[in-house]
Amino acid sequence: MAVIGITGGISTGKTSFCECLREIVPAAKFFDADQVAHQLVDLDQGVKKEIRREFDNGIFSDTGDLNRDRLRAIVFGDAAKKRALEEILHPRIRRQWSTEAETHRNSPDFFFADIPLLYETGGETLCDRVVVVACSSKVQLRWLMERTPLGRAAAEEMINSQMSLDKKIRRADHVVWNNGPRAALADQARFLVALWQQQPWTKS
Repeated sequence: MAVIGITGGISTGKTSFCECLREIVPAAKFFDADQVAHQLVDLDQGVKKEIRREFDNGIFSDTGDLNRDRLRAIVFGDAAKKRALEEILHPRIRRQWSTEAETHRNSPDFFFADIPLLYETGGETLCDRVVVVACSSKVQLRWLMERTPLGRAAAEEMINSQMSLDKKIRRADHVVWNNGPRAALADQARFLVALWQQQPWTKS
């Protein structure tokens, strides 16, 4: 069955779209790159060692917990540090999800990979289709400020540090527009699932 990549900008609604897909196709397999990144930082001693080497010991508490707010402030204020963190995490994340996707190709169920930096890491080459979840810049900024302690300027800087939504939209196979209520998002998810279920999938 197909490997479907889900991507978009920060706070555009990728998680909500995946929740809709889970309700429609509960047998599908899902991979959440953000969740795996958290697990790597919390549980992988090799990752912790590399982060300490790059960012110093102060990035972790005395009990070994990562100060995520501090790390976020550093990487979005320093492009070199942001690249360094991505070089630590993303090869590991890519290995994990690409292995799971390849294993799942023999399954009759869909495999959905929620990868925020899918295009930035070349992950689209592993997907049969890519969905970009997008919304207006005004809505994106509001949602980001609601879910984080960032002020307006810092939130705008975080959004602008990523590949633009316009570029992602131009490269997408499908675009889901998430400016409205969740019901509208669910309708788009149902439409796409129905479309995919009609396709005779072959490996890209």
